[in-house]
Parts: sequence; C-alpha cells; structure tokens
Amino acid sequence: MAEQDRRRWDERYTDLGAPADAAVGPPSAFAGYTDVFPTAGKALDLACGQGQGAVWLARRGLQVWGVDISPVAIEQARDLAERCGVADRCRFDVVDLEPGLPPGPPVDVLVCHKFLNRRLYQPIVKRLVPGGLLAVAVLSEVDAAAGPFRAGRGQLRAAFAELHMIAAGEGQGEAWVLART
Repeated sequence: MAEQDRRRWDERYTDLGAPADAAVGPPSAFAGYTDVFPTAGKALDLACGQGQGAVWLARRGLQVWGVDISPVAIEQARDLAERCGVADRCRFDVVDLEPGLPPGPPVDVLVCHKFLNRRLYQPIVKRLVPGGLLAVAVLSEVDAAAGPFRAGRGQLRAAFAELHMIAAGEGQGEAWVLART
C-alpha cells in the first residue's frame, strides 16, 4: 500500500508543480489563529506536502521537520524553503507514516493537515512538550461523503478531548482542532 500511495501522491504533486512563495501559510482552518502559534521552538509537520505550512512556521522562527510519503513533494518543499530563505530552519524527509511516527524529540508544535491515521492520535499527543500546540485538520464526513480517509462527526474533537481546546470545528468536508497539552 505504501508504494501505491507514494506513486499516487508523486503524480499529484508533479501535476500541481512547485508552489508559489505566496502560497506559504498555515492550513486554512488555522488562518484566524496565527497569533496562537509560537515564534520559537521545534515543530513537526506530518504529511507536509509541498511545505507551505512548514515554511510558514520556519518564517515565524521555529525549527521545522516536515515529513511526507512523496519524494516529489519533499523536493518541492526543500526548494520552497530555499526560495523563502528558511532552508537553515527546515528539514524535510520522505517518511511513510503508516507504521507510526518517526522517532524524534518532543516538539512545541505539531501540525497535521489532510492526513488521517487514527492510530497516530496518542503518539501525536505524547510527542508534544507540556504546553505544546497541536493543529490537526482532516477531511470529514460532515457535509461530505463518507470515506475511509474522512473523520466521522465529532471524532477528531473526541480523539483529543484530553487536551485544552483552543478552537475546533467541522463542516464543509473538514474537521479540525487547535489545542494545547
């Protein structure tokens, strides 16, 4: 399955082409909460894609590790970080997240955008430092068709209920939470 996923995402990112520098920013669900994100520390961006969110975090002053299954996306992310002048604060690696989170130190911020793996919820929480920020946005069945890669109604909020919720929402095919440990 991982190789099939890798090929599918490589094709998608090849078709999209390199992201424009202007595309750098947080996932849209968190655009109204940028002041909550720290300006120092370590961040982990799971399923980082072309690196727009990771580069945004690096521009804020964080050291960011972005991982994705697609080598094409990772190369595009590295190029974006270089063009935006933050390559020294970004590391991008090809990682298959199906087996679990890659080993690494605790982080101050963990972002996961449009990647759903319920088995990772607890390891994600454990990866955050005390007071760390979690920003997860996934596809949802709310106002959209059901599917294996979509969260059910209330599922994301319930999965992270032990955290201190800053904001959460679901609708129009997306569910998201912004919370602290």
